Amino acid sequence: MAELLIDGIAQGVVLALLGIGITIVFGLGGVLNLAIGVFAVLAVITAVAILGIVPSTPVALVAGIAIAAAVGLAIDKSALSLVYKSEGEERILLGIFVTLGIAIFLDGLLVNYYPSSYSLSSGVPSMTIMGVQIRGSSIAVIAITLVIFSILYYFFSRTYLGTATRTVMQDETGAILCGISPRRMRTFVFVLSAVIAGIAGILYSFSATVSVADGFELTILALIVSIVGGVTSIVGAVFAGIAIGVIVTFTSAYIGAYVAEVVLFAIAIIVLIARPEEVA
Repeated sequence: MAELLIDGIAQGVVLALLGIGITIVFGLGGVLNLAIGVFAVLAVITAVAILGIVPSTPVALVAGIAIAAAVGLAIDKSALSLVYKSEGEERILLGIFVTLGIAIFLDGLLVNYYPSSYSLSSGVPSMTIMGVQIRGSSIAVIAITLVIFSILYYFFSRTYLGTATRTVMQDETGAILCGISPRRMRTFVFVLSAVIAGIAGILYSFSATVSVADGFELTILALIVSIVGGVTSIVGAVFAGIAIGVIVTFTSAYIGAYVAEVVLFAIAIIVLIARPEEVA
C-alpha cells in the first residue's frame, strides 16, 4: 500500500509538471498546447542520443531540455505568431489545430529515426523503509519535482519577470500600460512550458520506457490535469496532478489500466459539468 502511494505521488508530480505546462500557456496566451507531450518525448530521445556520444548524464539531460526549449522557441516564433494575431475563441481553435498539426509532424519525423522505446535510469537504488521496499526512482522524482515546484513558486511570486507574467495573465491592457510586452511574455512562457515538459519527460523515463507514441498520451494526461486543476491555476494543476497520479496508480494496480483510463476521463467530465465557468 505504502509503495503504491509513493509510486502514485511520483507519477502525480510528473503529471503536475505537464499540467503546469498546459496551464501557463493557456492562461497567458489562450492557446491549448497539444504538442506538449512531444516536447517531453523529444527531451528523452535527445538525452539518450547524447549519452551515446558523450558518456555524461548531466550533459545529456541538459542537452535534452535545451533541445526541447529550442524547438519550442522555433514554434513560437513561426506558427504561433499567426495564432496570436487572432482573438477569443478563434485563437483557441486555431491554436488547437496548429499545435496538433505540429505534434503530428514531429511525431512522424521522430518515429522515422527513433522507432524504439527509451529510458533513463535515476541511479538511485531501491530502499526499505519500515519493511516497505520503495523504488529509488520514485524517491528521486518526488525530490527533484519538489525543488522544481519551489523554484516555480519563487519565480512567479518573487521575481520581476514572474510578476510581469502574472500581470499579463490577469490584465493584459494594464500590463501594456506598465510597459510590459505581452508577445514577449508569451514567447518566454511557451519556451518555459517546453522546458517544464522536457523535465517531466526525463523524470517520467526514470521508471518507464518512453516512445514517440507516448507523446500523445502524455498530452492527454496534461490536459486532464489542467482541466481538473481549473485550467488557469498553477496550484490547482499541482494538486490535481498528484491526486490523479495516486488514483490512477491504485486503480491500475487493483482494477486494471483500462479502467484507470476510464476513471481519468470520468474525472475530467465531472469537473467540466460541475465547474463549466472555470474551463470555458
